[in-house]
Amino acid sequence: MRDLVRARAAAMRVAGKARQHLQGFLLRHGRIYPGKKGWTGAYRRWLATVRFTHPAQQIVLQDYIDAVADSAARVERLTRQIGDLLPSWTLAPVVDAVQAIRGVGFIVAVTVVAEVGDFQRFNNPRQLMSYLGLTPSEHSSGASVRRVGLPRPAAALARALIEGAWSYRMQACISPKLLARLEALPQAVRDIAWKGQLRMCQRYRHLVAAGKAKVVVITAIAREMAGFIRAIAKAVTAPSRAGSGDAQV
Repeated sequence: MRDLVRARAAAMRVAGKARQHLQGFLLRHGRIYPGKKGWTGAYRRWLATVRFTHPAQQIVLQDYIDAVADSAARVERLTRQIGDLLPSWTLAPVVDAVQAIRGVGFIVAVTVVAEVGDFQRFNNPRQLMSYLGLTPSEHSSGASVRRVGLPRPAAALARALIEGAWSYRMQACISPKLLARLEALPQAVRDIAWKGQLRMCQRYRHLVAAGKAKVVVITAIAREMAGFIRAIAKAVTAPSRAGSGDAQV
């Protein structure tokens, strides 16, 4: 499962590059989309109307469009394969449970669980946060102390948590989509998730009111998310089942 998740993450990067190449080509030739948001149905219909007088340029345009379509199809195919294999995975209950956390959808849940594997190996939430690359670091030499920013999150799961943390800028609530994920989960998991949502929404407002930069606030919320994900994973995983081999189908 970990290999499959990483393959999908690589496919996502390829898809992003394909879009950049297409947009760069259009920009070089002064073809600018008049709408406000790209990669919608309207944007794709606009792409079909773009014409160049030179045949070579039209061929290149179509090649870039095909590359975007092919990369998107690969992402969809890998996503579907993850869903097909999930029921046979020993950590499937953990994937379902951590989706109780606001901002943690299916792919984020699978990615986190596949990459972490055994949540029991972390003695406290801070160890997991550090493992995910969400803890600030510091370089010290004698009397000189230089605090550096957060390390670049190399793993897709860290980036996904940071993206999901933006949902906590809104008030605490249970959306219909989140409710559908909660209905089949144990009450203990639902309680942890709601407690986490209340805390993280309040923390977001507190940090913003204190004048913290948005990037600092969001990263702090992502760290909190990691802690509550660990709590939920430990609640549904017996220590006897935990192990590095559980990250494989």
